Amino acid sequence: MNIKALTIGLAFASVTTLSMAKPVAYQIDPTHTATVFSWSHFGFSTPSANFSDIQGTINVDNAKPANSSVNVVIPLSSINSNVPALDKEFQKEAWFDAAKYPNITFKSTKVQAVGGNKYKITGDLTVKNVTKSVVLDAVLNKQGVHPMTKAETVGFNATTSFDRSAFGIGAYVPNVGDKISVNITTEASVAK
Repeated sequence: MNIKALTIGLAFASVTTLSMAKPVAYQIDPTHTATVFSWSHFGFSTPSANFSDIQGTINVDNAKPANSSVNVVIPLSSINSNVPALDKEFQKEAWFDAAKYPNITFKSTKVQAVGGNKYKITGDLTVKNVTKSVVLDAVLNKQGVHPMTKAETVGFNATTSFDRSAFGIGAYVPNVGDKISVNITTEASVAK
């Protein structure tokens, strides 16, 4: 038996298998996912509100992070500012116009590993049928088997910011801040 030929053959088979590997699809767990956004209120305070019931998929390619992707749907009906009157106000036409545009979506266009467990995720954010490119600064918190569900799981935190007026939500600017800061945390698991 030609050991050299066998070694080359096994190495080639390993490389071929790795190159054919597809990203792993993780389904977002809405019960452990939150998107919190905050803004300046006349310069006196920085209130925040949260979206929940977030749905979507995170495709992770550990070998080639550039092949990874994120696709998320955020229902406007889930908004919670802890002020019921404000939640109703946010649904109106001057704000999110939820009756006409019930969801916010984010679809990644580029994933870049920037060292360690950090990534820049560029994507199309669509609010009120207006789409703009935003960049998420993401951190991979953990990847592995979840001790409770026994499912392969990933967890990320991410931040971004943008001007809400760019999406046609300019009510009370500049007294109520135009710049929106967003903090995201999520867990996502491979479906069993």
